[in-house]
Amino acid sequence: MNSLIVIPARAGSSRLPRKPLRLIAGRTLLHRTIAMARAAIAGIADAELVVATDDSEIADHANAVGCAAAMTESAIATGSGRALAAALQRPESPRFIVNLQGDSPFQPQGALRAVIAALHSGAEVATPVIALDWSALDALRDHKLRSPFSGTTCARAPDGRALWFSKTIIPAIRDEQALRATQPLSPVWRHVGLYGYTLDALTRFEAASPTALEQLEGLEQLRLLELGIPVTTVAIDPPIFDSSGIDTEADIQRVEALIATHGDPTPT
Repeated sequence: MNSLIVIPARAGSSRLPRKPLRLIAGRTLLHRTIAMARAAIAGIADAELVVATDDSEIADHANAVGCAAAMTESAIATGSGRALAAALQRPESPRFIVNLQGDSPFQPQGALRAVIAALHSGAEVATPVIALDWSALDALRDHKLRSPFSGTTCARAPDGRALWFSKTIIPAIRDEQALRATQPLSPVWRHVGLYGYTLDALTRFEAASPTALEQLEGLEQLRLLELGIPVTTVAIDPPIFDSSGIDTEADIQRVEALIATHGDPTPT
């Protein structure tokens, strides 16, 4: 096997209990993520999709909508750890493992393909980012007034190497009004919750203890940077829908309103 795409789907969630099974406009969050992933990897040779969960009801639901499921320990604290556990259950170890967060079903399908392409081109870890125009930055600022820990931004070097990730909006922008008058895009990149790893990079990551900064931000990818494992960011086009995760009841209401306005982007 070359690439294994894993959707971690944990039952416990402090902000939105049993989140994978919550309905969004008549379809579960997990079903929407599976459908998006299945469409994204169509035509990619030697790529497989699996849901990694600690809950039999979630596993049964994955099977019911046509996706394999792997049972993993409830004690696993992170999506990356659950992805590695699912990969290690396979009869053949995958070369690449993609951790497709189960609470971001509206991210662009091209993001998954771009991450797989970056891994094939030599990246140890790859993850997508979106350049925010000024209206998108304004919307993100407004969203964070209500859900400050929903949505992640990234500071990156010109070659795409990630410098830092944060739940705050980075970088701070001095003389913002002057920039707004001269360029259509803000300097802020929004991170899309999707990670691809080589098996070695993910194994090294999981063998290390969580770092203090990782725990403060609630962002496991900061451990990679502190370990010195390079993270390659790939720029993708913005989606019609806001690509932040579904973390609260307000997030569900927001995307249901978007579906009512723009139509449902989830493949059937």
